[in-house]
Amino acid sequence: MKISDVLSSDPEIVSGAVVFKGTRVPVAGLFEYLRAGDTLDEFLLDFPTVEREQVEAVIQLAGEDVEQLILKQAA
Repeated sequence: MKISDVLSSDPEIVSGAVVFKGTRVPVAGLFEYLRAGDTLDEFLLDFPTVEREQVEAVIQLAGEDVEQLILKQAA
């Protein structure tokens, strides 16, 4: 899955923040929830326009990015 399948950024939507595609919900909000100890279900309840599949894809993509960073540092 590509980032553009689940996220978008448009200067006309939330001042260009990266949002879940088709919504006005910034992806940064997901990570704020998780850092605060909130669950994925709580996030989804508070932002019903975001689909679980979108959140799971973002978490997977973030994990892949972290793995790539670690591999680059090890090289």
